[in-house]
Amino acid sequence: MAGIGLRMPQLPDFCNMGIIMRLILLVNALCLAAAIARSPTLDAFTHQFLTLSVVVQPSLILSLPLLCGGRQLLGREPAPARSLGLFLAVAALVAVAGWFLMTRMLSLESQLNGPQYALLYAFVIAAIVLYFDLRARALSPSVTEARLNALQARIRPHFLFNSMNAALSLVRSEPRRAETVIENLAELFRALMNDNRNLVRLDEEVNLCLNYLEIEQIRLGDRLKVKWHIEAMPADTRVPSLLLQPLVENAVYHGIEPADRPGEITIAIEDLGRHVRISLTNPSGPAAGAPHGNRMALANIRERLQLHYDAEATLDLKSGEGLYTVVITLPKKD
Repeated sequence: MAGIGLRMPQLPDFCNMGIIMRLILLVNALCLAAAIARSPTLDAFTHQFLTLSVVVQPSLILSLPLLCGGRQLLGREPAPARSLGLFLAVAALVAVAGWFLMTRMLSLESQLNGPQYALLYAFVIAAIVLYFDLRARALSPSVTEARLNALQARIRPHFLFNSMNAALSLVRSEPRRAETVIENLAELFRALMNDNRNLVRLDEEVNLCLNYLEIEQIRLGDRLKVKWHIEAMPADTRVPSLLLQPLVENAVYHGIEPADRPGEITIAIEDLGRHVRISLTNPSGPAAGAPHGNRMALANIRERLQLHYDAEATLDLKSGEGLYTVVITLPKKD
């Protein structure tokens, strides 16, 4: 039994608007289910649902700011079991406060006393935490898939051979540039072999793209032009690893390589206050390859954004006038 470990659920980010909306809907859905189970008639159902809502809603409203403000503190506890225990204890105390507020101050009758209601409310919150944990675990394979897909792309024969040939061609004439190519290739492999479940600094993701583009610049020469607009980039904000680099690679692979003339990739990162907007534009059209080649990478990035940010992050696609643009908007995270 010593080798068997019990995995504790991870606490969701209750400051996230998507999480808050799901929490409200789930709590009200549970009230609805309880009212249906206890009501033999439609009139009785209406009465039961309104009574449950009047008692539950204050506890929920009181819970939301406490769940948001205390989540980081509770989430940093060394033992996950202690975090969850403190979390449920706070929920129970809030439930007692809500029960007291509605039954005593407003003179409403309740079939449950304070401790019973606190236990029930803590159970509901525990069930919701379990739901969010199971949802996160269902989405988490996308992170592993992203790493494997990117690693597979890195070891594609044409990329690896062309990169090594580019380095070999520079060994005698420009040994320093040859060394840089090998260093950049090693840096790409190092990033791809790391554990990519955690967030990384935005400037680290940009540097990874620069390493990749420096290799491709040697291979493609004047055919590849890159324009960066990152003067106001919030460098220390944290984003999912391998968020930008696969998009840059797709832009090169589908927008520059098939074209019979030079093409330009434009990358812009803007600070919008509480959010960051990342946009990448590359050539499109018959000569530059079909943009549907990006779909697998885009679907994976969309799932990872949902995993980390829920409804607060968006990924939009724009196509027209010979250009293909990907726009990602996500909240700042320190």
